[in-house]
Formats: sequence, structure tokens, C-alpha cells
Amino acid sequence: MSGKAATTAKTAGIGKMLLAALAAFAFTFSLVPLYRIACEKVFGIRLDNTAASVDAGAGVVAEARMVTVEFDGGVNSSLPWSFRPNQARMQVQVGQQYETTYYAHNDGDRAIVGTATPSVAPARASGYFAKTECFCFTAQTLAAGETRDMPVRFIIDPSLPADVKTITLSYTFFKNDVLTEREQQSAAVGASSNVPYAAP
Repeated sequence: MSGKAATTAKTAGIGKMLLAALAAFAFTFSLVPLYRIACEKVFGIRLDNTAASVDAGAGVVAEARMVTVEFDGGVNSSLPWSFRPNQARMQVQVGQQYETTYYAHNDGDRAIVGTATPSVAPARASGYFAKTECFCFTAQTLAAGETRDMPVRFIIDPSLPADVKTITLSYTFFKNDVLTEREQQSAAVGASSNVPYAAP
């Protein structure tokens, strides 16, 4: 075989390889629309929504989910306070922050320090109920006859189980005996220091 014929044969071989590669690429590229057509025509399944759009849609649904939050409150018998929520219930959207307030009034004739203990029902929802601000984080002091609105800010985690439709947030206020005694001693010292000096 002459050199010219060998070159021609080699060129033809390369051309065939390129054609085969292009054909394989075209076949692979056509598989996606063919698969879509087969699913729609044979199985009746529409593939218009991609995984990303499905995930985005699920996110919108989760964000739009509404839950009812009920509020409750009371005091221990040793604490002479009136305490109750200013709002009995609220419709909230999961993932959004909300604020409510509780009414507190010292019915006693002296300053009293109280500490609030929160609870969430049902118990399995407590891990999804986050308080970002709460009067329960610190002890509260009310002077005799003082009234105060105490705020609570909260967010419900969007991953709250789907079957939980209502959550109850409840507080019980207890008298903090140690801090109350300290507060009353400070008040007594302050009162005695304000007594005018009487010359002998």
C-alpha cells in the first residue's frame, strides 16, 4: 500500500470515529426528551416540575403553615399577684416571630419578687417552640399595687410535626422568697435612712 493510500485510510478511520462519537452524543442527548415523552404518553406522568421547583414549592407550603397558639397563666397560692395573658389565642405562621404580653399586678402591700415557670403542651412540641424574649428569663419585682405588661416573643420551628395544630404556652408564677426578703430588707434600710435626724 502506497503512503498516499495509507494516509487516506487513516483519515477515513478518524472520520468514522468522529461520526460514531457524534452519533453517541446525539443519542445520549435525545434520551432526556424521549424519557419525558415516554413517561407522559405511556405512564401518564407529567415531569414539568423539576426537583428544584418541587423543593421550592414545599418550602412555600411549609412557610405558609398556620398554627394556633393558646396562652394560659396562673400564680402559686403563696404569691399575692393577679396574672393572666392579655390575649387568649393567636394564629401564627411557622418560622415567623410574634409577640404577646401577660398582665401582672401585685395585690399585696409590699414589693414582691416572682419567678415564672413556663410549660408547652403538647410536650413533644416544646422543642419546636423557641422563646427569643421572655419575662421568665429573669426574676420579676413588682412594687405594692404595681401593674405591668410582660412581653413574650417566640418563633415556631417550621419542622413542627404536621399533626400538631394547636400549642398551649402556660406560665405559673411563684414567689421567690429569698429575693423578696432581700428586696424588703433593702426597702426597710432605705426607709430608715430617709428618717429625718432629730437633734437631742
